[in-house]
Amino acid sequence: MGVNLRELIPEDAKREITDLRELMGKVIALDAYNALYQFLAAIRQPDGTPLIDRKGRVTSHLSGLFYRTINLMEYGIKPVYVFDGMPPEIKRYEVERRRIRREKAAELAERAYAEGRVEEARKYSIQALRLTQEMVESAKRLLDAMGIPYIQAPSEGEAQAAYIARKGDAWAVASQDYDALLFGTPRLVRNLAISGRRKLPGRDMYIEIKPEVIELDRVLKVLGITRSQLIDIAILIGTDYNPDGVPGIGPKSAYQLIKAHGSLEKVL
Repeated sequence: MGVNLRELIPEDAKREITDLRELMGKVIALDAYNALYQFLAAIRQPDGTPLIDRKGRVTSHLSGLFYRTINLMEYGIKPVYVFDGMPPEIKRYEVERRRIRREKAAELAERAYAEGRVEEARKYSIQALRLTQEMVESAKRLLDAMGIPYIQAPSEGEAQAAYIARKGDAWAVASQDYDALLFGTPRLVRNLAISGRRKLPGRDMYIEIKPEVIELDRVLKVLGITRSQLIDIAILIGTDYNPDGVPGIGPKSAYQLIKAHGSLEKVL
């Protein structure tokens, strides 16, 4: 899920990519779990259920991974997928909270399907998405067969991907979440795994989604803060490690507080 910094990202710190050939020759470290969850959510049958093989195993993630990776390579992009390891202990509360939400959503989806409320069932089934270890291993086997490199992170995949980018071994991190900016990636590419025509959740409307690049240095310069201060802002808003943040404080008020006082310690 990550921290939501969308309201704080200055317009002139991000750039829309109209043609993927703009990324030709660049190594992109993709947050594997983030991408697989997107494929599971987006690639569905008409009744909202995921693709399955003849043994009943979910294959939506494999279909998305295969075709999207080929698409990236056709444009000369060099993808490297980074898989999550064990979540840190500090994240245990959020992991458990997500598990409870998924179980509740699965119950609601099953009830909606039984009562013929297909659109509602689809919404709940997406909320109930769970990436199993079997799915992860099948994704790795597919990447092996395709000759695509991947990295097993010891813990958070986005942190590992950001480290790779900071070292210069990748040009950017690709993820829907903004956490990679907090971890120090010089560039974040959003919408890389899900670009194209997409249906809005719960609405009979489609929009065109295009990838965008966010430059960390530009974000910090325009906002007039350091990366440490950006992390302080995220803590006030709420992260995976303190999901509720500080009650009553949103992105804009968090930014104003850190600008005025300089650090989280002085705010508190």
